[in-house]
Amino acid sequence: MYVAVKGGEAAIENAHRLLADRRRGDRSLPAIGINQIVAQLALAVDRIMAEASLYDRTLAALAVRQSRGDMIEAIFLLRAYRTTLPRFGYSKPLDTAVMKIERRVSATYKDLPGGQLLGPTFDYTHRLLDPSLLSDETVEEPAQRPAETGRVMRVSEILGQEGLIEADGDMPEDHEIGDLTREPMEFPMSRDLRLQALARGDEGFLLALGYSTQRGYGRNHPFTGEIRIGDVEVEFDVPELGFSVSLGTIQVTECQMVNQFKGSAKAPPQFTRGYGLVFGQSERKAMSMSLVDRALRAEEFGEDITAPAQDEEFVISHSDNVQATGFVEHLKLPHYVDFQAELDLVRRMRRDFETARNGGRDLQEAAE
Repeated sequence: MYVAVKGGEAAIENAHRLLADRRRGDRSLPAIGINQIVAQLALAVDRIMAEASLYDRTLAALAVRQSRGDMIEAIFLLRAYRTTLPRFGYSKPLDTAVMKIERRVSATYKDLPGGQLLGPTFDYTHRLLDPSLLSDETVEEPAQRPAETGRVMRVSEILGQEGLIEADGDMPEDHEIGDLTREPMEFPMSRDLRLQALARGDEGFLLALGYSTQRGYGRNHPFTGEIRIGDVEVEFDVPELGFSVSLGTIQVTECQMVNQFKGSAKAPPQFTRGYGLVFGQSERKAMSMSLVDRALRAEEFGEDITAPAQDEEFVISHSDNVQATGFVEHLKLPHYVDFQAELDLVRRMRRDFETARNGGRDLQEAAE
């Protein structure tokens, strides 16, 4: 970037002061607190944590406040902070089967082992503005039941008992799980790296791609096998101790889509899977992720790649909103030198064009 404006630093400093003023807003109103954002804008906080790849609600709320509610700017801030943190190692795979479930629904089986649990959801609310929320009215305490403990069977396991669905993510024994944050991006990608990219991908972008697969731009015919939201324990292997220790619990949303597959010469007709797992309560993102995950497996199942959602390089290269923001927003920064070069080029081309046109007109007149 280059700034060819005298006094540019003073202008930038004043812009920062104005931004701080607008962020604070009306001084007669109380300033919004971090705890308020965590408690009352929880879904925004969850999205920021998921797409920044950093599970910390306080820092995500700080990013919301600092960015004045601009979600992508907040994700950018938290992702940048993440790069400054030390890395101690990798946690063990999450066992979502023993999740402390807050919400669990399936569109494939009415009566599930362990039952369905609606939990906090907008699914059955009327999409009408509620004027009562303009004031701070008393809210009733919710009805609760004892938390489920132990293992809760997944829908995919029910289908698996009859051999009606593909195996659950088997990988070669010598496969090493990649790390998208530490390795350069290369195509084609293994599924574990694709899922990492999708987990931190932009929700709106993945939603649009998932929607496209349902409108015929791909070979998806999905059923929501199961969505579950709840707290799951994170464990970390400590070599010095020789066993794993618990680091605490995090809230995650898991989605498994069940998709039709007519079979091939090597595989019988069966259901296939799309998978999504994200931080916090983010079921729209988890569903979109699972739809796109299945679409990106087209080559694995011998399907023709005909739609954007099936094109791995297209999807992964454009799903990251931090990268997308950098490329789009840099266009508003000074490009004076580049533009002057383009301006000179267009002027020369116009002169050449006029010369050629006038020369052609002279030849035509001479011929007449």
